[in-house]
Amino acid sequence: MTKGLHIVAAALLCAALTACAPELNWREVRADDAHYSVLLPSKPATHARTVDLDGLTVEMSMTGAAVDELSFVVASARIPDAARQPAALAAMQTAMLRNIRALTHSEKPVTLKGSVQATEIVASGQTERDGRPVQMQARFAAYGDRVYQAVVLGPKEKLSPEATETFLGSLSLR
Repeated sequence: MTKGLHIVAAALLCAALTACAPELNWREVRADDAHYSVLLPSKPATHARTVDLDGLTVEMSMTGAAVDELSFVVASARIPDAARQPAALAAMQTAMLRNIRALTHSEKPVTLKGSVQATEIVASGQTERDGRPVQMQARFAAYGDRVYQAVVLGPKEKLSPEATETFLGSLSLR
């Protein structure tokens, strides 16, 4: 092949690869009231709702973004009683697994930025609405008077390790 054909072939390959990749426009989002920062792949939306975490009714705030069938969300709730935080975290984990009708899941301890201990869960399941397969990767942690979950959810074939780690690895609790 001539040098010109190599360049054209490389350009076509790059164009084909970027045509398959979702547009991820990473931006840092700070939730000062919830004491965290994270990178999200597009303009975020925020809302709050009342939830039950193992018998404890709390206001949960959620900030997230969606790109190409993928959802990136951080949720937090204030739990002033440190003794109730483990049960609240377990309830958050159970709810997420139930939401995707988890078929399989694994968990392991991880350390977030700032040496905060967390649990990472990777699960496969299906959407409640139409039963399509989904993959979830999430981190759950307690810090200060709050509990947190950072979740990436979507079709397994669209969930890239790089995007997942950019999001989950950027979570910083303060």
